[in-house]
Amino acid sequence: MTRQRALSYIAACTLLTACPRPPGPLVPLTLPLAPASRDSAVAWTRATLPRGPTLIRFRWRYQDEQVKYAGRGSTRIAPPDSLRFDFAGPFNLGNGAAVVIGDSVAWADPEKNFRSLVRAIPLLWATFAMVRPPAEDAAVLGGQAVVSLTHRRRVIWRFAQAEDTLDYVVTDSAGRESLLEAEWRRRGAVVARSRSQLDALRRPASARVDFPEAPARFELTVSAVDTAALIPPNVWRTRR
Repeated sequence: MTRQRALSYIAACTLLTACPRPPGPLVPLTLPLAPASRDSAVAWTRATLPRGPTLIRFRWRYQDEQVKYAGRGSTRIAPPDSLRFDFAGPFNLGNGAAVVIGDSVAWADPEKNFRSLVRAIPLLWATFAMVRPPAEDAAVLGGQAVVSLTHRRRVIWRFAQAEDTLDYVVTDSAGRESLLEAEWRRRGAVVARSRSQLDALRRPASARVDFPEAPARFELTVSAVDTAALIPPNVWRTRR
């Protein structure tokens, strides 16, 4: 490794506090998970959705070993499976939008800008305190635990496919603020991990997504949640 590259690597590690060791598993290997019914998992995921169309406004930050950006954005949600994500940097630079239907990107404009911020669609949903149901071919496991020091209950779900595994952990605090954590692993390696803080109404308040391999981090802080928002039909078809 050259001196210049080494200094860049060290700077990135210091900035993201994610080096040099890869993160351990979100769900401890010693925690037993039992097979669970897909219907129960689907019911749980549906409970994470808002009851109707919702508009979320937020401030965001992104950083990796080469760049550091910040700006504002909004997300329009039409349950159960549609989401529009808009973002813009300072002075409206580096802006873009995308529509996500389920686990697929219907369109992104410009796609390069969207992909640079959003690298894991399942964790985009989790960032806003929502969970997608398991795939039809996924093995479903679940479990519960109590954190001994805080006595907070943790509910764990795992949706495992041949190459991809999604873990979700909800830490509840007696009806007060909750925490939703998610982890996506591909062939055993962590692709992304998110941590979303919920408010007393179980709506997203803040979130962070880490990409250990890059390394990179995307953070957001929610400034407003509008559950009475009217979402025009054309926002799903085009950016403007």
